Amino acid sequence: MIVRDHPSSFRLFFVMQGSVVPKILGKIIGIALLSVVVLLVNHFVVTLPKISIGAMGIFGVALSLFLGFRNNAAYDRWWEARKLWGSMIADVRNLGRHMCVFVGKGEEREAILSYAVAFAHLHRGFLRGVDVRPEITSWVGEESAASMVGKKNPADAALRSIADRIGELIKKDAISGFGQMTISQTLSSLAFAQAGCERILTTPLPFVYSLLVRRTTYLYCWLLPFALIDSTGWFAPIFAAVVAYVFFGLQAVTNELELPFRNVQNGLPVDSMCRTIEISVAEALDRNPPDGLSPTNHVLS
Repeated sequence: MIVRDHPSSFRLFFVMQGSVVPKILGKIIGIALLSVVVLLVNHFVVTLPKISIGAMGIFGVALSLFLGFRNNAAYDRWWEARKLWGSMIADVRNLGRHMCVFVGKGEEREAILSYAVAFAHLHRGFLRGVDVRPEITSWVGEESAASMVGKKNPADAALRSIADRIGELIKKDAISGFGQMTISQTLSSLAFAQAGCERILTTPLPFVYSLLVRRTTYLYCWLLPFALIDSTGWFAPIFAAVVAYVFFGLQAVTNELELPFRNVQNGLPVDSMCRTIEISVAEALDRNPPDGLSPTNHVLS
């Protein structure tokens, strides 16, 4: 995720970090070159058929609505993912307070909260497809880390380990009935947030809708030079490039926001949120907390 102050009006046009321009530059140049070719052919070879600028305007409004709806849907997914991770951070902190109130200090409390940290990292590993064993080994031990990583759903295995520990405490009458209910609700909330993230990861926006918008964008940009020949003259390549930047740019932004867990510049900083959970648990266990992650070249991963 990009973390930086807004640039000045002058620098705004030269900032490339976090911009979609590098991804769509080839398309912009292609549309501009197409406009140049259309102008040259129309002026020096043969008069080409023209398209009404009014018709292209109506076409552009319809395309803008399609892109806007798709962009809103993609942002909703990004924001929901952020809320789910925020919920997990809050639930882990609540679990730490529940341990203080209903369990007290001891090995069981440390083990349960350590598995909560492992849960966060294992969930991050599943969402991003990375190996998180080094991060969880220091919390739960090498044997437990290897056991959970080997499961089909490692994060769920961590929650089951927490549930097993709670079950052992219940057998010893170490947790009251109200405490059992409260802790169970917190674990259920963690599982709900996990399932929500998995739903976002495994259910992209409908392909047929994305295909329609992409095809329409290309058709509009390809036809646009034929509508700009008379109205803009030799400025047609510039106008066409600007329109291509807007439409192809919105399409690229949507593609990034659609899958918010990817390790890209505009993805969610799940590494940083896992570190936030580590800090919260370390302080709950009276340990020295690690430092929070800082942006690297304005990018927080």
